[in-house]
Parts: sequence; C-alpha cells; structure tokens
Amino acid sequence: MAHNLNFNDHTGKYSFFSVKEKAWHGLGQIVEDYPTSEEAIKHAGLDYEVIKAPLFTQGRAMSIGNEGEIIEPDNILLPNNFATLRTDTNTALGVVGKDYHIVQNSEAFSFFDAIVGGGDGILYETAGALGNGERIFITAKLPDYIRVGNGDDVTEKYIFLTTSHDGSGSITAAFTPIRIVCQNTLNASLRSMSNVVRIKHTAGAKQRLEDAHKVMGLANRISIELEGIFNQWAKVRVNDKEVKRLIQLALCPNKETLEHLQKGNEDEISTVFKNTVEDAFAYAMLSDTQQMETTKGTLFGAYNAVTGYYQNVRSYKDSEAKVQSIVMGGTAQGKAQKAFELCTAFAVDGAEIFCLN
Repeated sequence: MAHNLNFNDHTGKYSFFSVKEKAWHGLGQIVEDYPTSEEAIKHAGLDYEVIKAPLFTQGRAMSIGNEGEIIEPDNILLPNNFATLRTDTNTALGVVGKDYHIVQNSEAFSFFDAIVGGGDGILYETAGALGNGERIFITAKLPDYIRVGNGDDVTEKYIFLTTSHDGSGSITAAFTPIRIVCQNTLNASLRSMSNVVRIKHTAGAKQRLEDAHKVMGLANRISIELEGIFNQWAKVRVNDKEVKRLIQLALCPNKETLEHLQKGNEDEISTVFKNTVEDAFAYAMLSDTQQMETTKGTLFGAYNAVTGYYQNVRSYKDSEAKVQSIVMGGTAQGKAQKAFELCTAFAVDGAEIFCLN
C-alpha cells in the first residue's frame, strides 16, 4: 500500500512513530513504551517549527518612479499572502493569508495533555507528518474502555487529531472508539452531539485549541452512551436475512438503488454494489472476530459487519485515503453512521425499518 509519509533528508528518517506494533508500512520508529508528549514529538520527527514568511513573485511588471523613470523590479511583494516554512529544512509548505495563525506541532500535543490534565493517563500511540510536513496527525488513547457483554469485548477510546500548515482546512480532533478484537473503528455521532471538533486557523486558534478539551469532554458522554447502546444491541437477536438487509441499506449508494431494494428489483442493482454487500456479509458470517457472544447473531454484530468491512476488507489507494474515509468524515464514516442509525431504529421497531424509504 502506498504512503505519503514525510522523509526528512536531514535526519534520514521517516516522520512517524508507533508504539509496539509494526509501524506504518514498516517505516518510521517503533518504540516499546508509551512516550511523553516531548518524546512523541521527537520520535515522530515533528520537532520542527513553522513560520510565515513574506511572499514575492518574480516578474517584469513596470512602475513609474518619482522622477518619471521606469522601474522594472525583479521581485514583487504580495502584501496579503505569506508562505509557510518549516524552519529545520527551509521547505515551503503552502501559501496562507494574513489572518492565518500557525499552530505549532507542540501546541497540538499540548491539546491532548490538557484533556486529562498534565498528560496523566494520555497514551500517545502514533504520530507523524505527511508530504513535506504540511500535515501532521496524532493518535492518542484515553483512559478506560467501552465494555460490551461480560467485559471480554472491549473497545478502546482514542482521539485522532490532524492539522495542516498549508492553509488547507481546519484543526480537527475526532473521538474514535476502536474495538480491540478486530480493530474496527466504531465511529458514531449521536443525535445530541458530534464526535468531531474543528478549530479554524485564525488569530484565536491557539486559545481555542487550549480550550478545546472542554468540548472534548463530550467524548466521555459519547462513550457512556455508546456503552449502553452497544450492550443493548448485543442482546437483540437478528437472523442472516436481517443482517444482509441492514448491510444493503447501510451501504446503499443512491436513491435509485434504494428504490430497487425496496421493490425487490435485484436485476436492476449494479454488480459492484452486489459484490460490496456480499463482501460485507461474508465478513459478518465468516470472520472469527465476529463470532464472539456479543456479535454472533446480534444487532451489535450487524453494525460491526459494516464498520469492519471498511476497516479490514475494503481496499484504498493509500493509507491517507483510508484514514480520511474512516476517521475524517469520508465514505466509510458516513456508511458507519448510516449503519448506526439503522441499528438504532431496528432496536426499537425491528424489521419494520426495512419498509422505510
């Protein structure tokens, strides 16, 4: 699988680290113990700062001087535009406006430390830089777990943060619970709250980043609610036909396909969609990770079939695309959310939801 990890010519290392498990694509640094934020920054090759520098353009644009002489400058200053540069390699990362506020890599880590107070309990698991260092990401594990059933089915609680230094998008932190037994990312936005916090790169971004942990307190509320919901789903029995129908409705790509499903027009449904459904259904039925007491023949298992398909079966062009799809609001996260909503409805109304448009 392709990667877009930054390679630092000065250090001769890829900008990535992972704790214990094999690092991304076998590149980067593998460490045995969870590092402090200061150690994680160095392990991940993120110990560089970014500055805004004046931006010039070369040209032959002419102007008239005080004495009427023609001036042909070699460089023209662009007053409202700046280049962002990483100071260790002097590499240009992007072009930003005058109001763009740089959030340094160290400030991104301090966001995590603030969540649990001084870093106690926060576990930095992965971090790295993409491209020339214009985008960074951090994954940190929060204390405690989401437990389903008798406690053997455990979901760890993570916060994934990504930010850029090239002006492309906001600082984004997402709560991402991951089921240990099969590494499924069980993302779900509840009706009353979102699992994502976005912060703009403006003059007040640093202060809002420091205050964001107050908003991320939602992660605790979400995890408590999810634990109750998942435990309820683990007690709701579903048959194979119902599981397949849930998968069809969750993965349905458009209104036209939905209409064919509702009318039973199997011949009108695309082969690509049929194959996708079969792959997800096979994951639900055949995967050993789905045959635990909490998942086998349960509504919780049906939900895991959709999330697990995108996490462990589906192919992506590269790992950056996979993260975008699963964690950062892409297709996989959208389908997982649809599955969550369908399972919520099924828990109340049963198979009657299959008659809904």
